[in-house]
Amino acid sequence: MVRGRRSDGPPPLSISEPGIAHRLARPAPRRQSPRMRIALYEPEIAQNVGAVLRLGACLGAAVDLIEPMGFAWDDRRVRRTAMDYIDHVEIKRHAGFEAFGATIGSSRLLLFTTKGRQSPYQFAFLPDDILLFGKESAGVPARVADICDARLRIPIRPQVRSMNLATSAALALGEALRQTATLPG
Repeated sequence: MVRGRRSDGPPPLSISEPGIAHRLARPAPRRQSPRMRIALYEPEIAQNVGAVLRLGACLGAAVDLIEPMGFAWDDRRVRRTAMDYIDHVEIKRHAGFEAFGATIGSSRLLLFTTKGRQSPYQFAFLPDDILLFGKESAGVPARVADICDARLRIPIRPQVRSMNLATSAALALGEALRQTATLPG
């Protein structure tokens, strides 16, 4: 049982079967029209979270924050980076990965990782995909990566290790919304 979880909620997510385990959880209620989501796994840097919240507000994507986070949620740095955009984005905080998993429903969980082999530019996105990004220092543990429907890697020069989390989220979300013809405006 996840700490802080109500006992009358859905059962904990079983992650023993790769690729389909998240579909075993109780499906989340479907919106009238599907909406892309960004999920941040245990983010460590408040400014990155603020920038992703602003991104979600601007492009119409909901943001899921999977705790624990590396900073206090009331941290002024989050609000300073997100500015007044924080009032225009749907934010859901989850007590842990299992609590988050219970909200996935039939959406695909797509992990963006430096260990991925497929480029998002050669991947077919769906309007209700969930774009998952790991913590800045370590990504996600193998148990989380194993249940994702795809592992995608944003192409970068071989001389560098990785991009900033918020920059990666912006590139990924922009491409996913472009492909699904759901860019705002």
